[in-house]
Amino acid sequence: MSPIDKLRVAIDATQIVSGGSGGVAQAILGLVHALGQLQDGSQEYVIVVDSQHQIDWLRPLSGSNQRFVLKPQIAKRRGNRFTKGLLRSLRPAARYVRHHLDGRARRWPEVPVSDGFYESLDCDVLHFPHQGFVLCALPTIYTPHDLQHLHYPQFFTASAIAARETLYRGGCQLAHTVVVASQWIKDDVIRQYGISPQKVQIIPWGTPTQAFHEPSQEQLLAVKSRYQLKQPFAIFPAVTWPHKNHLRLFEALAYLRDTHGLIVRLVATGSRYEPFWPQIEAGLDALALRSQVTFLGFVPDEDLRALYRLSQFLVMPTLFESDSFPIYEAWLEGVPVACSNVCSLPDQVMDAASLFDPHDVESMADSIARLATDAALREDLCRRGYRRLKDFSWECTAKSYRAAFRRAANRRLSQEERWQLGWDWMREPQRQREGQP
Repeated sequence: MSPIDKLRVAIDATQIVSGGSGGVAQAILGLVHALGQLQDGSQEYVIVVDSQHQIDWLRPLSGSNQRFVLKPQIAKRRGNRFTKGLLRSLRPAARYVRHHLDGRARRWPEVPVSDGFYESLDCDVLHFPHQGFVLCALPTIYTPHDLQHLHYPQFFTASAIAARETLYRGGCQLAHTVVVASQWIKDDVIRQYGISPQKVQIIPWGTPTQAFHEPSQEQLLAVKSRYQLKQPFAIFPAVTWPHKNHLRLFEALAYLRDTHGLIVRLVATGSRYEPFWPQIEAGLDALALRSQVTFLGFVPDEDLRALYRLSQFLVMPTLFESDSFPIYEAWLEGVPVACSNVCSLPDQVMDAASLFDPHDVESMADSIARLATDAALREDLCRRGYRRLKDFSWECTAKSYRAAFRRAANRRLSQEERWQLGWDWMREPQRQREGQP
């Protein structure tokens, strides 16, 4: 790339915190790190944050082509006639949500409008790698991740659905490019919001924990001692949101214990989602699982790598997922996987996991039992996971996002960049492995 191709990209990382934002925070961390590693172009990245804590979290993995800017704290704006016109398309959703409100006068949320801050950054493109969106004069890349609220509205308040429908629908309609991680989510966005397929770009993710040091034998022993872990155990890293399906996983563990006499220990990591936590505790007590299930809460990424290494297998019982970072992370550490057969997960794992129906306790229990008792199966899935992980690369992810940024800024794309944006390597891995054994 010549100097004429110089590009300045703003990446909005506001409102995202390590530990409390689940996979979205991991995606941003991984993307910032991967873009910072690309040294074959003349791009500059302005990472927009709203706290020093975010700078402290992201800076250790940032690159020399990246700098941080604190976003000023300002009052919420009411929008303008343009955004109000956009919201006319949301009236069907508005009627649904207002029907479920409690009758008090409430104001319908609106797409936020830039007060000039983003424009003042002197960037060519703005990327929202999270579900937030602000209408501004810059060409925008928007990553909504998934539309879970339309599939499981019971897990959201009416006001949360209203806010999501406003931002997600508005962002998808107003952005230059919508980026999602899988064909399943692309099809869902097109179906739900009626936008052009050409506007939705598929770019799979890589393994977030790959940016951190591999744990030594001393670290493994220290982590095992610090958390007082008894082996063997299965690992389940997830914020305790309802769709992660902890309660049905508890039922599967109790079923194996009571029906087959098989006790499978579970170590769960991830922040507590406080509104749902009382149900988690009630489920543990009702099924007498306190001695069998350990919740560690949020753990540092270095500890998480060690916890994977110490575990016997990963279980991922989620009801809804665009794609799963823990699956990538487990494969990285040589850990076999049992996971749900929903959304894009079958595409993500292909033949490298034991799939089960997350709505069916016996189906889930069967997969867990086989991984807990069959060493040959675990070994086979480890080999398959290692091979499948080769299909995903942060370098490939970063180059694809860079190509999407350049396209949005109306830069001429190279042949390689056009090829990169035309390749869904989640569903077409053989093109990456061409020539490999």
